Amino acid sequence: MPYGYGRDGMYGWIWRHLPGNAWVRALLSLVLVFAVVYVLFQYVFPWAEPLLPFNDVTVDGQ
Repeated sequence: MPYGYGRDGMYGWIWRHLPGNAWVRALLSLVLVFAVVYVLFQYVFPWAEPLLPFNDVTVDGQ
């Protein structure tokens, strides 16, 4: 397996390293997902938006 994560992959590695029982791990996983989405929408996407060609349209207004 690449990157040394074993057969469970990255998510299995994260799950094994979270503290607590299954309910606490599930709650922490949910918090981690929301934190990643927040960082993406607040910092990464606004930074990358000017670099993307989505505003370069070729349709004429005729």
